[in-house]
Amino acid sequence: MWWLAFSLLLLLGGALVALSNRWQAEAGIPGGRVISVDLERHGRNPPSLNDEHPGLTGRPDLLLETRHGWVPVEIKSRPAPATPHASHVLQLAAYCRLVEVTYGRRPPHGILQYADRGYTFAYSRGLETSVARMVERIRARADALPDRSHAEAARCSGCGFQAVCDQRLAAPQGSKDGWL
Repeated sequence: MWWLAFSLLLLLGGALVALSNRWQAEAGIPGGRVISVDLERHGRNPPSLNDEHPGLTGRPDLLLETRHGWVPVEIKSRPAPATPHASHVLQLAAYCRLVEVTYGRRPPHGILQYADRGYTFAYSRGLETSVARMVERIRARADALPDRSHAEAARCSGCGFQAVCDQRLAAPQGSKDGWL
């Protein structure tokens, strides 16, 4: 009798793996070993990746180890525009930089996955230079940037930067008295 229960569990496990692989393929995400997943919405998130120079911080939605190397994936919930937004491409390139600096592995490319379509961008020296230039431009204008537009406390409370934000509307998550 135990063998019947074991067989059913094995069959169920196989079906779940097949379903997961199908969903992954339909989403346009390549196979590979998952290094990290940003599940901030579910209360679980890996630490941010940091590069002191040029001063980048962030984490990709998904980091995969594929047969080509470590690949960051940025997932956008909206349908793909006619061409990917330059800001999304630069965000993905910044994640490539952060992966290289943090883990010592230069990604061959990154994936920008929209709800209905995915794009793969080679992590070239030119794209790396574009990220560095953009960071320089932002830093040069840092004092001239306007205050953040915080109109919703609920949105503010879900932000990953509230612990260090001097313009937050909500108490940082995990603080006992509501403020640091």
